[in-house]
Amino acid sequence: MTRDRIVVLTGNAHPALARSIGEALGIELCKATVGRFPDGEIDVKIYDDLRGCDVFIVQPTSPPVNDHLVELLLLLDTCRRASAGRMTAVIPYYGYARKDRKDEGRVPISAKLIANMICTAGAARVLTIDLHAAQIQGFFDIPVDHLYAKPVLIDYFQSLGPRDPVIVAPDMGGLKRARAYAESLGAQVAIVDKRRISADKVDWEHIIGDVEGKDALIIDDMIATGGSMVQAVRIVREHGARSVYVGATHAVFCGDAVHKLAHCGADGIVVTDTVPVHEPLPERFQSRSVAALLARAISAIHRSESVSALFEKA
Repeated sequence: MTRDRIVVLTGNAHPALARSIGEALGIELCKATVGRFPDGEIDVKIYDDLRGCDVFIVQPTSPPVNDHLVELLLLLDTCRRASAGRMTAVIPYYGYARKDRKDEGRVPISAKLIANMICTAGAARVLTIDLHAAQIQGFFDIPVDHLYAKPVLIDYFQSLGPRDPVIVAPDMGGLKRARAYAESLGAQVAIVDKRRISADKVDWEHIIGDVEGKDALIIDDMIATGGSMVQAVRIVREHGARSVYVGATHAVFCGDAVHKLAHCGADGIVVTDTVPVHEPLPERFQSRSVAALLARAISAIHRSESVSALFEKA
């Protein structure tokens, strides 16, 4: 059995990104339908011959997470039963990543359970971008290629021509990512010191580092409700930053997140297209595509070449 032919397949999570990846690779998407039965169950049908092919299923598990996850699992099972040579799950955004450990009694480790399901469904490899917690790679018993969006986002920040930049982590968990951006930009690092006072109250009034008179770039892996990022912009402004820009890999944008960000006082906001955004973005927003990055990784995996050159650490 050979894997001479790359096949790129997608469900309903992000067909536009899958098409862009196919264009970058110079191939058309595999013909398939992912529909619904009248009772809501997912119905998958693939029309192309997959026997012996190297199949890459592009499917971020973004909202609605459960639908897109089950689509991914059924696509994997379909490819396996169609005698595909190898199936790689390309998951630009990995849902259920917040619960990566048992931090209190009687809770699941959701990220591990999802990893088990993907492996059981037949994935031989996983390709993803900016996991919420890097240790999730170890939850899989198959190879995981963990890419970083920094090469995509760094061009935007460099184009701003910051005169005295400081990279700001919105919490302690983002310090390593902030340091990686700071190293590339020759910038200083600051941290918003978020302290939980009670179960429903957080103190945002402190910042570690100097932002006064500087061009502040607040970096995070994702924006969901936008609440944490809005507070980070506020406190950086209050501490005297000359300008404030926001960058994040995954634009999950739940509820009124776009509205909150548009009125948070940031001078600009940049995200990538790992997750589709289903509403028009205001003028100060920019979106940069990860399609070329993923296409290069897919090509390297197919040719059994090193992917490490794409691992720009964050």
